[in-house]
Amino acid sequence: MQQKPTNPIILSGIQPSGKLHIGNYFGAIRQHIEMQDKGRAFYFIANYHSLTSLKDGKALRQFTYEVALDYLALGLDPDKATFFAQSDVPQVTELAWILSTLTPVSLMEKGVSYKDKIATGLSPNIGLFTYPILQAADILIYHSDIVPVGEDQKQNIEICRDLAGKFNRAYEGDFLVEPEEYIVKSVATVPGTDGQKMSKSYDNTLAIFDQPKALKKKIMSIQTDSIPLEKPKDPSKDNVFALISLFASQDQKQKIAQKYLAGGYGYGHAKKELLTLMSDYFAEATERRRELNQHPERVYEVLQEGAKKARIQAERVMQPIREVVGLHRSF
Repeated sequence: MQQKPTNPIILSGIQPSGKLHIGNYFGAIRQHIEMQDKGRAFYFIANYHSLTSLKDGKALRQFTYEVALDYLALGLDPDKATFFAQSDVPQVTELAWILSTLTPVSLMEKGVSYKDKIATGLSPNIGLFTYPILQAADILIYHSDIVPVGEDQKQNIEICRDLAGKFNRAYEGDFLVEPEEYIVKSVATVPGTDGQKMSKSYDNTLAIFDQPKALKKKIMSIQTDSIPLEKPKDPSKDNVFALISLFASQDQKQKIAQKYLAGGYGYGHAKKELLTLMSDYFAEATERRRELNQHPERVYEVLQEGAKKARIQAERVMQPIREVVGLHRSF
């Protein structure tokens, strides 16, 4: 049995497939920022994974930059966390291929995440099918101990542990660390403007750093029922109130809930409160982002330095693996 490390390596990634939204923030980013003080954090921008759905090189480069910009604005500290782009660590794809030679096709066929993504209309390409293998390499190449994920990614972590065990048994050694998943308990499912789960796939998001006019337009478009302004309303059944609850203090939530129940308070009033609360919540981060965006070289420098640190750790893991499988490098 593996002993729990005193200074665990924490690993997580996020895809640069569009503007980051408040579902990303409450579901993952906020926890990533909090966990950078709890171990050796490695956070990467998963640009290889984005290729399974994004076929626009210019857009991918821009989204990668913006994800880095957003994380730094929201509080990621490059002195605490190693922050980098996935494609800057070639050992990841090297390990992914080796793992694929040990992966039964039947294991990939059981992938719930693959089936879910196909159901949303994504092309059933091989990259999407073998996504869990690359994800496993992302995790295993750093000897990650803890992987914070949402409930929907739990199966992929189990596949990762399975592949690490297969490799260790095949080559009779402890070459790869079997990580523990850390299921992120977000405040709730963040509803989108249409009431479904907030997702770029549904085009129903509220971006963290939308321009004020664009954000106001999206918030005012949130779907609600048709109860008249003067009638009492049940806040627990309203998407606007669910979003307000993410940003409001307990006292603010209680006061707004009372307005719903009293009547004479319309959804337009609630949407204006949401706009103010969300704008205030991200005000400091918005200003940091504006300042950082004036110096993009600083953002790229963080990614470059993070990549150097990540490659050093990855090479420590990869070198004995090359040796045991019989690969040879002439340089």
